[in-house]
Amino acid sequence: MSSSTHFPSSATLLPPPPPSPLPMADRTKPRKWFLGVFLLLALSGAVSGAKVVKELPGYDGELPFYLETGYIGVGDMEESQLFYYFVESQRSPTLDPIILWLTGGPGCSVLSAFLYESGPIEFNYGGYNGTLPTFHLNPYTWTAGLSIIYVDAPVGTGFSYSTTAENYAINDYKSVDQTYEFLRKWLMNHPQYLENQLYVGGDSYSGIPLPMIVEKILKGNNAGVAPYLNLKGYVLGNPKTDDYIDVNSRVPFAHRMTLISDELYKDAKVACGGDYVTVNASNAECVTYIDEIDDMILEINLMQILEPICKTASSRPVESIKGIRRSMEEDYEGFLAAQANPAYWCRDYNYVLAGIWANNKDVRAALGVREGTKGVWTRCNSTLAYTKTVTSSIPYHKNLSSTALRALIYSGDHDLSVTHIGTQIWIHSLDLTVYTDWRPWFVDGQVAGYTVEYINDDFTLDYVTVKGAGHVAPEYKPKECYEMMDRWLATYPF
Repeated sequence: MSSSTHFPSSATLLPPPPPSPLPMADRTKPRKWFLGVFLLLALSGAVSGAKVVKELPGYDGELPFYLETGYIGVGDMEESQLFYYFVESQRSPTLDPIILWLTGGPGCSVLSAFLYESGPIEFNYGGYNGTLPTFHLNPYTWTAGLSIIYVDAPVGTGFSYSTTAENYAINDYKSVDQTYEFLRKWLMNHPQYLENQLYVGGDSYSGIPLPMIVEKILKGNNAGVAPYLNLKGYVLGNPKTDDYIDVNSRVPFAHRMTLISDELYKDAKVACGGDYVTVNASNAECVTYIDEIDDMILEINLMQILEPICKTASSRPVESIKGIRRSMEEDYEGFLAAQANPAYWCRDYNYVLAGIWANNKDVRAALGVREGTKGVWTRCNSTLAYTKTVTSSIPYHKNLSSTALRALIYSGDHDLSVTHIGTQIWIHSLDLTVYTDWRPWFVDGQVAGYTVEYINDDFTLDYVTVKGAGHVAPEYKPKECYEMMDRWLATYPF
């Protein structure tokens, strides 16, 4: 099967490519926007209820880093309020880059990224006795040299809320509009960061809205929308990108990882013609082989194939979570219903601590969460009224590849939900030029993964695998992912 057969046409999913970004000489001079920014602030009154957090329940003493939380109103009459956590770079905040970070789901709180991936503190797990969880400093925090704006987007995620019920109905386009508006207003409220290099990053389902947000920023800059955003690139980890490619790649991945036999893979490939997603019910032979594959991987953890799969309560029918078409949300959801089993450890048990901590009234008070705006905080909001209106973000990546941006795409190579095989397929579809061939990269003298660099005129894309990591790579390989980000932001070779 030719992989290009199933790439969607950009003409059907996307308006014509945006005009070329502003010349580099203009893109590095945002000072001229300052007057406009202050006028906009004065006229709109778009100042959030920001709070500098100096102490957090669970951490002993004053925080040794700058943490700010708050809300930014978006949409008509600012009825939707997006909650954020901002951590300033602990090195040189006036010079270091700043990144807006999103998380997946859709509907998973960015507090998950803050506590389990890249933030400056992490939970103490040893000896936990059921009381309020405690923290220690994260030695591999990305904020060592990077300022991060973590935002609970779209509305209904984490501590974000709306004053009207209809605003909770969200789709990909509305989510993009909200996040773009949030970023503009946040920078208007924090003009001291307007000259810093700006990146947009995220993982998992963020692979759909994030390239759309990046394109929207470029269009806004070209149209003279204030403030000018000093965008330099974007970062995506194990990103959901194309409905067909992402799911279809699970079968060859399962074969490569010896989860299915050579014979079964070959038979299924012939019978199904390499298409394991749009299976015609009349093709009984293909259906039979797909069922066999489903049985082989049913008890495999989609997020990290080497880790135990958590047994969780689910109200959804078994058929909806079976095999290669199993949804990522099924693995995200249900962790609070998990029954502790002393026979083995399960990663989902770690997530219970976030629920206990975020639902503590003293924690909410310390974070500045507005009373009465959120009931029970959940790591992933399974009741979010979200409509997935975009089935592929490949056309957006294609458009962005004609700009002067930098892109970092990375894959935990043991992720079965969004496989490195599928990610490489859509990257190849961009028709970029290989600048540096596939090669290992190292941390502490050991192979940390593999990398290849692509270029297209002024555009560069670094693709990196993280050896042994699962779906959200920094959770599994924090040191390696810290080194990856630090080197990439410094334009230092892997």
